[in-house]
Amino acid sequence: MPEGDTVWQTAKRLHGALAGKVLTTSDFRVPKYATVDLTGRHVLNTVPRGKHLLTRVEGGLTLHTHLRMEGAWKVYGTGERWKGGPAHQIRVILGTADRAAVGYRLQVMRLLRTTEEESVVGHLGPDLLGPDWDPDLALAHLLADPARTLGEALLDQRNLAGIGNVYKSELCFLLGVTPWLPVGALPEDRAAKLPGLAQRLLEVNRDRPVRRTTGLRDQDLFVYGRAPRPCLRCHTRIRVADQGDGAQERPTYWCPTCQSGPAPAPGSPQRWRERYHRTTN
Repeated sequence: MPEGDTVWQTAKRLHGALAGKVLTTSDFRVPKYATVDLTGRHVLNTVPRGKHLLTRVEGGLTLHTHLRMEGAWKVYGTGERWKGGPAHQIRVILGTADRAAVGYRLQVMRLLRTTEEESVVGHLGPDLLGPDWDPDLALAHLLADPARTLGEALLDQRNLAGIGNVYKSELCFLLGVTPWLPVGALPEDRAAKLPGLAQRLLEVNRDRPVRRTTGLRDQDLFVYGRAPRPCLRCHTRIRVADQGDGAQERPTYWCPTCQSGPAPAPGSPQRWRERYHRTTN
């Protein structure tokens, strides 16, 4: 699942493949940009901003993309087979003499003036993997709405940029509180610890092929995706339930023994499991 570390890795691959090179292929496969042709322009760089990617091209243009849940950028060499998905899922191809960067299932793609980048990323809070990272500002943002649940506050990219559903669940486990705890009820010592812990988790994972939060050789994550298996610490069964409203609703994992605080209404875990099986089986 794309989160801040995934986006950072993607930006690094795109930058390495395209930066400083002239585009020989420019193929936009969405109606809005079907006539756009960037061939002959140098690619300046690709930078991550939270979960957003900004690829800057000569002439003052920026291609802004967001991976959402299923998007991906793949980089291929000359003659290499493209394996990122069927051709109808390709949204854009940017190619040089020796590389092709192919964007699959990109639900967000905008071509804009580089001077207008703030219109798409200016709302973001401090970037956990960016040069603007400010733990004090991130914590102030999180605490600004004390009645809001911790899980929802962590996912709000206006508070801090880069945390997705995996890190939300893992952070709450490491802090020993449920994602349904109001932010204002978070003990002061744990609140002070939160920004640094979040930043360290993304920092240590930004170069790893497999995300890991446990430090264990045979288990990558403490709670995310592990229901109803036993907790790695206390052996209580991990639970899962929806958190959020409407389009923002996300499956959330926690250990009812290791994590203190409120839990979702009874029945939520079962509703999620039923929906999960309907959509994956």
